[in-house]
Amino acid sequence: MFGRFSLGKLGLFVGGALTLVGFFAYFTERATLNLVGFFYGIPLLLGGLALSAAELQPVPFSQPTTSDVLALREQQATETQNQIRKDVTRYRYGQNAHLDSSLDALQLGVMDDEQPILQGIREEAIAGSYALVLEFDSEYVSLESWQAKRDKLERFFGPGIRAEVAEPAPHQIEIKLISSPVA
Repeated sequence: MFGRFSLGKLGLFVGGALTLVGFFAYFTERATLNLVGFFYGIPLLLGGLALSAAELQPVPFSQPTTSDVLALREQQATETQNQIRKDVTRYRYGQNAHLDSSLDALQLGVMDDEQPILQGIREEAIAGSYALVLEFDSEYVSLESWQAKRDKLERFFGPGIRAEVAEPAPHQIEIKLISSPVA
């Protein structure tokens, strides 16, 4: 519920408003409003600033999802596909990048500044199966490194997931997590 809007901006707005009320009340000698403004407004304002500094924006959908693909999602999407989609399309706090712990576990990118960055996602139908496509900016991790990890990707995001790796443009990697029945 709270992931759909920025808690940092909410804290800045409410805290800023209460702080302004507090200052106004201080100068007009209204003690009760003064206390409300200072004791609630300033901490909310500082909390909003802290959350804004640690905020990670949601990843956008690069294409709108069609109704056919939505129907496939309802029928075939795995719990992992749904969790990834929900996690990356909401505000996050205290993380450097979306899916950073997953990329660490898969040993993609040696240092934090060399890790691939998730730029967008989209949902597709591939050969009648639901697919969640993760679009990465992967300047430091080559296509060959991604392809070498394809089996590990399937085990990490599975069961019921088949992974395909593609490079549609230089330094752009697409990971297609395709739902497939568990054998």
